[in-house]
Amino acid sequence: FYVKESSDGDAFLYETTTDTLNDDLIASLVVIHNGRIQARVVADAIRGLAADGPMEKPSLVGGGGDGGEGSAAAAGEIRRSGNGPDPDQAEALLKAATELEDYTDKAQAQKRIALTEQGIAELLDNVRGAVEVAYPNGLPDWDLAKVSLEDSMLGLKDTPIGAALLDKASTSLWVAGKEFERGQLISDRLGKNEKTRVVAKLQKDGDGPPTREPIVRDDERQAMLEYHHKRQEDLKRLAENDEDEYMNSAWADPKNMKRDLQGLGSVRAPGLHRFG
Repeated sequence: FYVKESSDGDAFLYETTTDTLNDDLIASLVVIHNGRIQARVVADAIRGLAADGPMEKPSLVGGGGDGGEGSAAAAGEIRRSGNGPDPDQAEALLKAATELEDYTDKAQAQKRIALTEQGIAELLDNVRGAVEVAYPNGLPDWDLAKVSLEDSMLGLKDTPIGAALLDKASTSLWVAGKEFERGQLISDRLGKNEKTRVVAKLQKDGDGPPTREPIVRDDERQAMLEYHHKRQEDLKRLAENDEDEYMNSAWADPKNMKRDLQGLGSVRAPGLHRFG
Protein backbone atom coordinates (compact mmCIF):
# COMPACT_ATOMS: atom_id res chain seq x y z
CA PHE A 1 0.00 0.00 0.00
CA TYR A 2 1.35 3.38 -1.07
CA VAL A 3 -0.43 5.62 1.45
CA LYS A 4 -0.57 9.25 0.33
CA GLU A 5 -0.54 11.72 3.20
CA SER A 6 -0.67 14.96 1.22
CA SER A 7 -0.54 16.34 -2.31
CA ASP A 8 3.09 17.48 -1.93
CA GLY A 9 4.46 13.95 -2.16
CA ASP A 10 4.35 12.98 1.52
CA ALA A 11 3.61 9.25 1.70
CA PHE A 12 4.68 5.93 3.19
CA LEU A 13 4.73 2.32 2.08
CA TYR A 14 3.20 -0.56 4.00
CA GLU A 15 3.32 -4.27 3.17
CA THR A 16 0.86 -6.94 4.27
CA THR A 17 -0.87 -10.08 2.98
CA THR A 18 -4.17 -10.35 1.16
CA ASP A 19 -5.69 -12.50 3.92
CA THR A 20 -5.44 -9.58 6.38
CA LEU A 21 -8.68 -8.25 7.82
CA ASN A 22 -9.37 -4.69 6.67
CA ASP A 23 -9.90 -3.66 10.30
CA ASP A 24 -6.37 -4.81 11.19
CA LEU A 25 -4.94 -3.13 8.09
CA ILE A 26 -6.55 0.21 8.97
CA ALA A 27 -5.35 -0.05 12.57
CA SER A 28 -1.76 -0.63 11.45
CA LEU A 29 -1.85 2.22 8.94
CA VAL A 30 -3.22 4.60 11.59
CA VAL A 31 -0.41 3.64 13.98
CA ILE A 32 2.18 4.40 11.31
CA HIS A 33 0.44 7.62 10.29
CA ASN A 34 0.39 8.85 13.89
CA GLY A 35 3.90 7.56 14.46
CA ARG A 36 5.26 9.63 11.60
CA ILE A 37 3.66 12.76 13.06
CA GLN A 38 4.99 11.87 16.51
CA ALA A 39 8.47 11.34 15.06
CA ARG A 40 8.61 14.86 13.63
CA VAL A 41 7.57 16.42 16.95
CA VAL A 42 10.01 14.25 18.91
CA ALA A 43 12.91 15.08 16.60
CA ASP A 44 12.30 18.82 16.92
CA ALA A 45 11.94 18.60 20.70
CA ILE A 46 15.11 16.52 21.06
CA ARG A 47 17.13 18.98 19.01
CA GLY A 48 16.04 21.76 21.33
CA LEU A 49 16.74 19.63 24.38
CA ALA A 50 20.23 18.68 23.18
CA ALA A 51 21.11 22.30 22.44
CA ASP A 52 19.56 24.24 25.33
CA GLY A 53 18.28 21.81 27.93
CA PRO A 54 14.74 21.26 29.28
CA MET A 55 11.91 23.72 28.74
CA GLU A 56 11.09 26.24 31.42
CA LYS A 57 7.80 25.87 33.21
CA PRO A 58 5.09 27.55 31.10
CA SER A 59 3.77 29.57 34.07
CA LEU A 60 7.20 31.18 34.43
CA VAL A 61 7.57 32.01 30.75
CA GLY A 62 6.78 35.60 29.93
CA GLY A 63 8.11 37.05 33.18
CA GLY A 64 4.75 38.26 34.43
CA GLY A 65 4.11 40.49 31.44
CA ASP A 66 0.82 42.11 30.56
CA GLY A 67 -0.46 38.90 29.05
CA GLY A 68 -0.46 37.14 32.41
CA GLU A 69 1.00 33.75 33.32
CA GLY A 70 1.76 31.49 30.43
CA SER A 71 0.97 34.12 27.82
CA ALA A 72 4.27 33.54 26.02
CA ALA A 73 3.75 29.78 26.01
CA ALA A 74 0.23 30.23 24.69
CA ALA A 75 1.64 32.36 21.91
CA GLY A 76 3.88 29.47 20.89
CA GLU A 77 7.12 30.70 22.47
CA ILE A 78 9.46 28.09 23.94
CA ARG A 79 12.15 29.02 26.43
CA ARG A 80 14.68 26.57 27.76
CA SER A 81 16.84 26.44 30.86
CA GLY A 82 20.13 26.56 29.00
CA ASN A 83 21.35 23.54 30.97
CA GLY A 84 22.00 21.21 28.07
CA PRO A 85 23.57 17.75 28.41
CA ASP A 86 27.29 17.15 27.99
CA PRO A 87 28.54 16.83 24.38
CA ASP A 88 28.56 13.02 24.29
CA GLN A 89 25.00 12.80 25.58
CA ALA A 90 23.86 15.55 23.25
CA GLU A 91 25.37 13.64 20.33
CA ALA A 92 23.57 10.46 21.40
CA LEU A 93 20.27 12.37 21.61
CA LEU A 94 20.71 13.85 18.15
CA LYS A 95 21.74 10.50 16.65
CA ALA A 96 18.65 8.74 18.01
CA ALA A 97 16.36 11.57 16.86
CA THR A 98 17.88 11.65 13.38
CA GLU A 99 17.50 7.88 12.93
CA LEU A 100 13.83 8.14 13.91
CA GLU A 101 13.26 11.09 11.58
CA ASP A 102 15.05 9.41 8.65
CA TYR A 103 13.11 6.17 9.08
CA THR A 104 9.74 7.94 8.91
CA ASP A 105 10.68 10.39 6.16
CA LYS A 106 8.77 10.42 2.87
CA ALA A 107 12.03 9.54 1.09
CA GLN A 108 11.51 5.97 2.29
CA ALA A 109 8.53 5.61 -0.04
CA GLN A 110 10.61 6.89 -2.94
CA LYS A 111 13.22 4.26 -2.08
CA ARG A 112 10.45 1.62 -1.86
CA ILE A 113 11.18 0.90 1.79
CA ALA A 114 8.08 -0.15 3.70
CA LEU A 115 7.53 1.07 7.26
CA THR A 116 6.44 -1.11 10.17
CA GLU A 117 4.85 -0.40 13.52
CA GLN A 118 7.70 -2.24 15.22
CA GLY A 119 10.33 -0.20 13.39
CA ILE A 120 8.87 3.09 14.61
CA ALA A 121 8.37 1.74 18.15
CA GLU A 122 11.98 0.57 18.42
CA LEU A 123 13.38 3.91 17.26
CA LEU A 124 11.14 5.79 19.71
CA ASP A 125 12.50 3.51 22.46
CA ASN A 126 16.04 4.43 21.37
CA VAL A 127 15.21 8.11 21.83
CA ARG A 128 13.67 7.42 25.24
CA GLY A 129 16.83 5.56 26.25
CA ALA A 130 19.04 8.46 25.17
CA VAL A 131 16.87 10.88 27.16
CA GLU A 132 17.08 8.70 30.29
CA VAL A 133 20.88 8.61 30.05
CA ALA A 134 21.14 12.36 29.54
CA TYR A 135 18.56 13.17 32.23
CA PRO A 136 18.48 10.27 34.74
CA ASN A 137 16.17 12.24 37.03
CA GLY A 138 13.68 12.68 34.23
CA LEU A 139 12.37 15.69 32.35
CA PRO A 140 9.76 18.13 33.65
CA ASP A 141 6.16 17.12 32.93
CA TRP A 142 5.72 20.13 30.65
CA ASP A 143 8.78 19.48 28.49
CA LEU A 144 7.76 18.78 24.91
CA ALA A 145 10.28 15.94 24.59
CA LYS A 146 8.62 14.09 27.47
CA VAL A 147 5.10 14.88 26.25
CA SER A 148 5.79 13.78 22.69
CA LEU A 149 7.46 10.52 23.74
CA GLU A 150 4.38 9.24 25.57
CA ASP A 151 2.90 6.17 23.89
CA SER A 152 -0.64 7.48 24.20
CA MET A 153 0.22 10.80 22.54
CA LEU A 154 -2.55 12.32 24.65
CA GLY A 155 -0.39 15.36 25.32
CA LEU A 156 -0.20 16.06 21.58
CA LYS A 157 -3.93 16.06 20.97
CA ASP A 158 -4.31 19.56 22.38
CA THR A 159 -1.50 20.94 20.22
CA PRO A 160 -1.74 22.29 16.65
CA ILE A 161 -0.87 18.86 15.24
CA GLY A 162 -3.65 17.19 17.21
CA ALA A 163 -6.11 17.59 14.34
CA ALA A 164 -3.86 15.48 12.09
CA LEU A 165 -3.85 12.48 14.44
CA LEU A 166 -6.23 9.66 13.54
CA ASP A 167 -8.22 7.20 15.62
CA LYS A 168 -8.22 3.50 14.72
CA ALA A 169 -11.95 3.13 15.29
CA SER A 170 -13.03 6.17 13.27
CA THR A 171 -10.76 6.08 10.23
CA SER A 172 -11.57 4.77 6.77
CA LEU A 173 -9.29 3.54 3.99
CA TRP A 174 -9.89 4.45 0.36
CA VAL A 175 -8.43 3.07 -2.87
CA ALA A 176 -9.47 4.31 -6.33
CA GLY A 177 -12.42 6.21 -4.88
CA LYS A 178 -13.85 3.19 -3.06
CA GLU A 179 -13.80 2.47 0.66
CA PHE A 180 -12.36 -0.70 2.18
CA GLU A 181 -15.26 -2.24 4.07
CA ARG A 182 -14.60 -3.28 7.64
CA GLY A 183 -15.24 -6.95 8.37
CA GLN A 184 -13.86 -7.98 4.98
CA LEU A 185 -10.44 -9.20 3.89
CA ILE A 186 -8.06 -7.34 1.62
CA SER A 187 -8.52 -10.16 -0.91
CA ASP A 188 -12.24 -9.39 -1.11
CA ARG A 189 -11.31 -6.15 -2.77
CA LEU A 190 -7.92 -6.70 -4.40
CA GLY A 191 -7.81 -10.44 -5.04
CA LYS A 192 -5.13 -12.84 -3.83
CA ASN A 193 -2.13 -11.61 -5.81
CA GLU A 194 0.42 -10.82 -3.09
CA LYS A 195 2.38 -8.56 -5.45
CA THR A 196 -0.48 -6.12 -5.93
CA ARG A 197 0.45 -2.49 -5.28
CA VAL A 198 -2.18 0.19 -4.80
CA VAL A 199 -2.33 3.88 -3.91
CA ALA A 200 -4.41 4.47 -0.78
CA LYS A 201 -5.52 7.31 1.45
CA LEU A 202 -6.75 7.47 5.04
CA GLN A 203 -9.78 9.58 5.90
CA LYS A 204 -11.64 10.39 9.09
CA ASP A 205 -15.06 8.74 9.14
CA GLY A 206 -17.68 11.07 7.78
CA ASP A 207 -15.30 12.95 5.51
CA GLY A 208 -16.31 10.86 2.52
CA PRO A 209 -13.97 9.87 -0.31
CA PRO A 210 -10.71 11.79 -0.73
CA THR A 211 -10.76 14.78 -3.04
CA ARG A 212 -9.59 13.81 -6.49
CA GLU A 213 -6.19 15.36 -7.03
CA PRO A 214 -5.41 17.23 -10.27
CA ILE A 215 -3.57 15.18 -12.86
CA VAL A 216 -1.03 17.98 -13.23
CA ARG A 217 0.35 19.68 -10.13
CA ASP A 218 0.61 23.46 -9.92
CA ASP A 219 4.40 23.44 -10.28
CA GLU A 220 4.16 21.13 -13.30
CA ARG A 221 1.49 23.34 -14.88
CA GLN A 222 3.70 26.41 -14.39
CA ALA A 223 6.66 24.61 -15.94
CA MET A 224 4.52 23.63 -18.93
CA LEU A 225 3.34 27.22 -19.43
CA GLU A 226 6.91 28.51 -19.28
CA TYR A 227 8.02 25.87 -21.77
CA HIS A 228 5.13 26.74 -24.12
CA HIS A 229 5.96 30.46 -23.92
CA LYS A 230 9.65 29.79 -24.64
CA ARG A 231 8.69 27.54 -27.56
CA GLN A 232 6.46 30.25 -29.04
CA GLU A 233 9.30 32.78 -28.78
CA ASP A 234 11.68 30.35 -30.48
CA LEU A 235 9.22 29.72 -33.32
CA LYS A 236 8.71 33.47 -33.74
CA ARG A 237 12.47 34.04 -34.04
CA LEU A 238 12.77 31.19 -36.55
CA ALA A 239 9.94 32.65 -38.61
CA GLU A 240 11.60 36.07 -38.66
CA ASN A 241 14.94 34.55 -39.69
CA ASP A 242 13.29 32.51 -42.44
CA GLU A 243 11.58 35.64 -43.76
CA ASP A 244 14.89 37.48 -43.94
CA GLU A 245 16.53 34.58 -45.77
CA TYR A 246 13.57 34.38 -48.15
CA MET A 247 13.74 38.08 -49.05
CA ASN A 248 17.49 37.83 -49.67
CA SER A 249 17.34 34.65 -51.75
CA ALA A 250 17.61 34.71 -55.54
CA TRP A 251 14.42 32.73 -56.13
CA ALA A 252 12.44 35.28 -54.11
CA ASP A 253 13.33 38.01 -56.67
CA PRO A 254 10.26 38.38 -58.97
CA LYS A 255 12.54 39.40 -61.88
CA ASN A 256 14.70 36.32 -61.49
CA MET A 257 12.09 33.97 -62.97
CA LYS A 258 11.70 36.22 -66.02
CA ARG A 259 15.45 36.27 -66.63
CA ASP A 260 15.62 32.46 -66.29
CA LEU A 261 12.78 31.99 -68.79
CA GLN A 262 14.53 34.30 -71.25
CA GLY A 263 17.77 32.40 -70.76
CA LEU A 264 19.42 35.41 -69.29
CA GLY A 265 19.79 34.15 -65.73
CA SER A 266 23.48 33.41 -66.08
CA VAL A 267 24.32 36.28 -68.42
CA ARG A 268 26.66 38.87 -66.97
CA ALA A 269 27.65 42.22 -68.32
CA PRO A 270 31.24 42.38 -69.53
CA GLY A 271 33.65 42.97 -66.69
CA LEU A 272 31.25 41.72 -63.94
CA HIS A 273 32.12 38.66 -61.95
CA ARG A 274 30.18 36.63 -59.35
CA PHE A 275 31.55 36.85 -55.85
CA GLY A 276 30.79 34.67 -52.84
